[in-house]
Amino acid sequence: MEHALLGPLLAQVGLTLITLLVLYANRLPPMMAAKPSNDVMQDPKSLERLPKTARFAAQNYNHQFESPVLFYVLCLGAMLAGLGTETTLLIAWAYVGLRVLHAIIHITYNRVIHRFIAFSCSSLALIALFIDIALQYLS
Repeated sequence: MEHALLGPLLAQVGLTLITLLVLYANRLPPMMAAKPSNDVMQDPKSLERLPKTARFAAQNYNHQFESPVLFYVLCLGAMLAGLGTETTLLIAWAYVGLRVLHAIIHITYNRVIHRFIAFSCSSLALIALFIDIALQYLS
């Protein structure tokens, strides 16, 4: 069990890398077509002129460096401390699955209420993961 959390950890890293590729696929073509100047490229407001899919992909990529950082810390800490049960692993996979769902919603049709529900559920999974690992550590 000591390395089992590596699976969901690698899956979350994989999601981040996939969102990076989606970002490039959605952002580069319109930028190459527009041929913006250096001044335009440095103006954050110029990004508002990009198609929604390009903006959503960029926003989602940035989101992969917010709460998932806590996920990485929890998984690595649990592995280093020899903590983790089947429940821990289940919660970790639930978190990753919900982050995948959040990314799919955000990058495709971006219905905010659906994205919010996925984000909220992933946040609850992250809190549950913290509590699960903390209780194992304290016992």
